[in-house]
Amino acid sequence: MSNATNEKNLPQQRLFGLFNKKERWGLSWRGALVTLFVILVVVFLFFLRIHSFLAVTEHEDARYLVVEGWVHQFAAKAAAAEFKSGHYQRVFVTGLPVEGSGEYDGNDSDTESYVGAGLLKRAGIPEDMLQRVPRRKVDRDRTYGSALALRAWFNEHDPHVQAINILTEAPHARRTRLLFQEALGPDVKVGIIAAQSPDYDPRRWWLYSEGVREVLGETIAWLYAEFLFHPDKNAKASAGQN
Repeated sequence: MSNATNEKNLPQQRLFGLFNKKERWGLSWRGALVTLFVILVVVFLFFLRIHSFLAVTEHEDARYLVVEGWVHQFAAKAAAAEFKSGHYQRVFVTGLPVEGSGEYDGNDSDTESYVGAGLLKRAGIPEDMLQRVPRRKVDRDRTYGSALALRAWFNEHDPHVQAINILTEAPHARRTRLLFQEALGPDVKVGIIAAQSPDYDPRRWWLYSEGVREVLGETIAWLYAEFLFHPDKNAKASAGQN
């Protein structure tokens, strides 16, 4: 190779070497089209599949049904139907102080657990089958805090529980199972049941403001829980302190 060619391939420098100019690889128009096509396919698959990914339903053979106390009336009705169709011995209702009420003020009736139990009772679940399990402190992650309260109840009353099924609202389901499994540990099988809101079509969730809020919000929340959430080991060890 000639000296002229070598000099041509060397970076050109300006301002005492603070800036240089050299050859680099870039996308051709064909490469740009392929990249755009891949991005469009990923976006299409996201819109098509993300709801069903989040709203997972997988039952376990369990004698306990758990319902998150913050759920709405349609989920309470779904929980009542699940209770009647299954062979559950008890329904647990979890929840922290009602959102917006601040720290626990000593009144359990102001927790999601008690509010949700009222919805379940009106939906047809007998009072003597309901077990309220309030979390009497506000946690950074409300779902994980509720799971810790349930773990504390099991540690005290039924330390050998082997499986539960949790019912929650559809897009929240995958994150709920993830966090409850983290709190309860590998010895408890966690089934999940996703109750679908009647306010939007899950197959076309992006056409509804309610669907957009739920799906996009839960996608971000699940990513955080899966990859960035690191439970406080001290809180987990002292789960009995509600």
